[in-house]
Amino acid sequence: MKKVYRIKKNKEFQVVFKYGKSFANRQLVLYYKEKKEQQHFRIGLSVSKKIGNAVVRNQVKRYLRQAFYEVEDRIIGHYDLVVIARMPAKDMNFHEVKNSLVHLLTKTKLLSKE
Repeated sequence: MKKVYRIKKNKEFQVVFKYGKSFANRQLVLYYKEKKEQQHFRIGLSVSKKIGNAVVRNQVKRYLRQAFYEVEDRIIGHYDLVVIARMPAKDMNFHEVKNSLVHLLTKTKLLSKE
């Protein structure tokens, strides 16, 4: 995932949390806020220390980044997206993480049907 597609600054995360909408399932929470001035979507990932040690947290983040990479051409609109991993995400494989993310994006109507 290119760096232009990432949200890095705390201020940008807080704007999405405060003014955006959210949707959740058992494994992930998705916050999203439309930004019409952007050329494309951006993602921010948050994995708490409660999930596990650094190895586990980084693995969850890698799975999420790869899942976004595989569905990026189907994401609709110019949104800032923040994904928060919940505890069950640490025990999931890549395909389960991707299915969970696709479920969230579909429910929020941010993913095309193609």
